[in-house]
Amino acid sequence: MKVGIIGTGYVGLPTGVGLAELGHNVICIDREQSKIDALKNGKITLYEDGLEELFHKNIKEGHIKFTTSMKEGIENADIVIIAVGTPPHPVTHEADMKYIHAAATELAEHLQGYTVIATKSTVPVGTGDDIENLIKKKNPKADFDVVSLPEFLREGFAVHDFFNPDRIVVGANTERACNVIKELYKSFENKTNMLFVKRRSSEVIKYASNSFLAIKIHYINEMANFCEKTGADIYEVAKGMGLDSRIGPKFLNPGPGYGGSCFPKDTMAMEYMARQNNVDMTLISAAINGNIKRKKEMADRILNSVKGIENVKIAVLGLAFKNGTDDCRESPAMDIVCELLKSGAKITAFDPKAMNTAKILLGDKINYADNMYEALKDANVLAILTEWEEFKNLDLNKVAKLMRNKNIIDCRNLIDIENASTNGFNYKGIGR
Repeated sequence: MKVGIIGTGYVGLPTGVGLAELGHNVICIDREQSKIDALKNGKITLYEDGLEELFHKNIKEGHIKFTTSMKEGIENADIVIIAVGTPPHPVTHEADMKYIHAAATELAEHLQGYTVIATKSTVPVGTGDDIENLIKKKNPKADFDVVSLPEFLREGFAVHDFFNPDRIVVGANTERACNVIKELYKSFENKTNMLFVKRRSSEVIKYASNSFLAIKIHYINEMANFCEKTGADIYEVAKGMGLDSRIGPKFLNPGPGYGGSCFPKDTMAMEYMARQNNVDMTLISAAINGNIKRKKEMADRILNSVKGIENVKIAVLGLAFKNGTDDCRESPAMDIVCELLKSGAKITAFDPKAMNTAKILLGDKINYADNMYEALKDANVLAILTEWEEFKNLDLNKVAKLMRNKNIIDCRNLIDIENASTNGFNYKGIGR
């Protein structure tokens, strides 16, 4: 099939590469000329584990191309996938739909023959109706259907998730559109659950899923605080909970709060939609407020460990919102760093993949180390904020010799407690 994808970010690019690997002919469209030039020249514009190899393979085989021309990407396409951003509005926190509406309006004039327009961006209920109306207004003669095709790609695992989906949700109001999506994902036939629902139901499913997972994260973090006060171990508690098939073990890892491009904005958007429809969603509101508070609590823990010390230097390991990605959007680590900066402390940070992204956001407010041991030199406290595997393998004997004070605040519980104790560290994890 011929596929046009509008947007080359953390959803659009992995989706485009994945569909190309399945054998489809893909054209990715983006307004940003520098990004398209880089992609055309074989330079991948984001980090996602396993993506670069498939990217180069499919460029070489001619299955994927890149352009700034909407006309080139849309004409003769069997399906057009909208994968642009829906960032939160700065005041209301509702999903900002200007990029979706702009894409729908622009693509309308280039449609030729029957085309399915699939919205892969996370969008409010009723967006499919809006897109349909915009296209009809711009091009009354267009032959098309609009479907909701929500993405469920975890950042850091997007390639794995694309080829191993636990479900493919399709919100379509016509059988004709359903058949096009079935053909698009024919490779997954009899291999995964393909759920066909009403378009509006599909638009809700992504918000409902992400909001539920955010609530689950907030819950286990509150339970971790309780364990710390009562002498229980959160991992033993979580394991006991997770053995219940009604609960399951996933998203029961305590930490500094949720972040990334989805959970923060989607919970806020869901809360906004609930208010607009006079529906009380106190659980989601509690998760949002608790998550904001959580990051300040983590910053306070770090600062309390160096109370009374002058000219404090803090070593931060991890800036991305999770391992496996260079994405720092709504990263708990970045929010914690910003809280720490208010104290006047000097911060030196290292992240194996997110340094360039962090520099764009933080500039010269902090120092950047070339490796994790360089970040630790003369530090009064080590704060571990992202769960990169290499941080787990820190040589604590070496670390003890580099640091000025032996304090570790491990917000990801990566360090072995006995090892930290043996090397003389004042160690504090989460929920233990």
